[in-house]
Amino acid sequence: MRYPAGVSGKPQPSGVARCMKGAALAASLFVAGPVIAMAQSPLQSDDLTPVRFADLAGWAKDDHQAALAAFLRFCGPDARAVDSKDLFRLNQEKKQILCAAAHEATDARIFFENHFEPFQIRQNGFVTGYFEPEVSASREKTGRFSVPLLQKPDGLVHVPEKEQPKGWPKHLSHGRLFEGTLNEMPDRAAIMDGALVDEALELVWLNPIDAYFIHVQGSARLKLTDGSTMRVGYAGKTGHPYSGIAKLLVQRGEGTPEDFTMSGLRHWLEENPDKRDALFKENRSYIFFREVTETGPDLGPIGAASLPLVPGRSLAIDDSSLPYGMPVFVSAGFEDPDAPDLSFQRLMLADDTGSAIKGHGRGDVFIGSGEAAGRIAGEIRHKAVFTVLVPKSAAASLKGRAD
Repeated sequence: MRYPAGVSGKPQPSGVARCMKGAALAASLFVAGPVIAMAQSPLQSDDLTPVRFADLAGWAKDDHQAALAAFLRFCGPDARAVDSKDLFRLNQEKKQILCAAAHEATDARIFFENHFEPFQIRQNGFVTGYFEPEVSASREKTGRFSVPLLQKPDGLVHVPEKEQPKGWPKHLSHGRLFEGTLNEMPDRAAIMDGALVDEALELVWLNPIDAYFIHVQGSARLKLTDGSTMRVGYAGKTGHPYSGIAKLLVQRGEGTPEDFTMSGLRHWLEENPDKRDALFKENRSYIFFREVTETGPDLGPIGAASLPLVPGRSLAIDDSSLPYGMPVFVSAGFEDPDAPDLSFQRLMLADDTGSAIKGHGRGDVFIGSGEAAGRIAGEIRHKAVFTVLVPKSAAASLKGRAD
């Protein structure tokens, strides 16, 4: 198949969520969640109901300064340019005005209330959690560490749906360009059976279960046997559709969704080593990784917006629905990790995404790094209400249409 002129092969943003996406990134990847309608276009006025800040339960008690700090990442030199004029997206001039106000703000709550209008998403919401694992690994293959994370092969390109050549499988988002010809990548089963073994793509070696979970989460901190550490992140994918293996187990009567939280799924995999690899192969999506060196050890992994994620403030969303940088107030029925007596009611920033994160009312909360964060993330599967904060420069006409 010839490589179409419209397919540029431009690199895609790296991020925790981008993986699943092959990204449910999160506990949603581990359980059979509710059916969520897929967003086919950006959020529109008919999807929204205007509300008041005073009517947002938990708004007054939130740590608005922490939310402002997360917002300011989009005003720094590392932020991706925001130049689209679509609904909710600001051109550079309006973004600069908003960012100047954010930098000068002395009261974070007043900043948000003075510069944004809240609109509740009408679609029923559902939220899950995700995290950055910390696991042991080896630079060399051993009996314990027998499964590699692979680096991105040469020629891997993104094939946008609108630019797919004639005859290209509609479900494939990526392909491999070789001598001007676009070819389908091998899927997980083929790669596990050695389809890429001759290309020496091995980055690091892990035990099979840890390796699979890192494919789901999209990034990890690795403690290597030689005493060093390494951070790995998403570099690309084969483009095949993602299938949640926990959902498959539920469908086959192996347990209930409640049985297959992250810890429950790991336990099943450990107890059924003879069935493990066959189950892995049913998720055709396969992720490639790179060593991440551009973010410090005290910062979160890099999200799809090309910025370090902030625990408790970063939200993976459907990026066909919401733009990166959009403040979203999330109200859900699980306990706030920092205030166990309170329900989760926080202003977050849309800065990551995932192929399993589909629909206007779907979100994935980044909890943090390590085992404790993983325990919390694995238990989050809750109904939620999402309220987007639209810059006032874009909200005036929108509010009139939504009333």
